[in-house]
Amino acid sequence: MLLEIDNLAASYGHVKVLFDVNISVQEGELVALVGANGAGKSTLMKVISGILPAIGGKVNFDQQDIMHMASDKRVRSGISQVPEGRQVFSPMSVEDNLRLGAFTRSKVKFSEELDHIYSLFPVLLERRQQQAGTLSGGEQQMLAIGRALMAKPRLLLLDEPSMGLSPLLVGMTFETIKKLSRQGTTIFLVEQNAYLSLSIADRGYVMEGGKTTLTGKGLELLEDERVKQAYLGV
Repeated sequence: MLLEIDNLAASYGHVKVLFDVNISVQEGELVALVGANGAGKSTLMKVISGILPAIGGKVNFDQQDIMHMASDKRVRSGISQVPEGRQVFSPMSVEDNLRLGAFTRSKVKFSEELDHIYSLFPVLLERRQQQAGTLSGGEQQMLAIGRALMAKPRLLLLDEPSMGLSPLLVGMTFETIKKLSRQGTTIFLVEQNAYLSLSIADRGYVMEGGKTTLTGKGLELLEDERVKQAYLGV
């Protein structure tokens, strides 16, 4: 098991946001977490990345307790996140954004990984000297994913990758996610679009009110009546 989260709790000040979260991700899996706005999905991502400290429970990565590990050390251990809203460094060039993603890598490894990212996203090669803030929303999402991949992560965290994108670009983004999964990247996907995320996931979880309430294979959850009524409008 690559990622194990047990009875996790977290808060913003005195406001408790996560109460009882239990999630596991095996190496090579694509696991999706779905839920409504305010359910605690992005908060969970911040806890896994080390941006927000947990107040209870356990987070193990590769059988190591990382509850008190600094966020930069989590990146070095193999966890890389694509944040909600992409958060590219707008004044900097595309290539400099990618360079920042590789701060843990050697110069040789950086060059190898850069070639891989440009083969995955040819449009970034075309725009490599362009300011990141001038890219379209879809291109910025490609850049955010590419920046995270530059660290050669063992676990890729994707936080709401469809946010703010047109239906066409959402489809293209999810095709990229499927491709990365087929290539062996372990992915933990947090997404409000339940249908798209569960349809490509090996396994899925449903989060409600700061708790994980349902789990199962992705396609099985799509057929669950509770999921249909709450998230699929059926």
